[in-house]
Amino acid sequence: MRTGNLMHGGVAISCPHGGRVVSTAAAGTGVRIDGMPAVTAADLFTVSGCPHSVGGHRQPCTTVRWTPSGGGDEVRIDGVPVLLDTSAAMCFSAGLVPQGPPVVAPGRQGVASR
Repeated sequence: MRTGNLMHGGVAISCPHGGRVVSTAAAGTGVRIDGMPAVTAADLFTVSGCPHSVGGHRQPCTTVRWTPSGGGDEVRIDGVPVLLDTSAAMCFSAGLVPQGPPVVAPGRQGVASR
């Protein structure tokens, strides 16, 4: 069983190069954590402001893909796994080149409500 804090739409996430990660909540489930929408594996995550370059060519992070804990024991909302601050993830460039894991800012544990 994986442990960690539930993530919500207000959590601060960045790519490994300092770009800002923003979640675009999928269809609102109505579940809130500290007043913010809960973040699930169905949400889309975009990166803006990544300065990464390779060999003098810009190759910024543009998206983040998360892998829920798996094993069937994860918390779910409407059948979709919620994301924890310890969930595995990878940032990708527009060409789908892996760029490294995102950085989730430490925060206080959220309280879920519906």
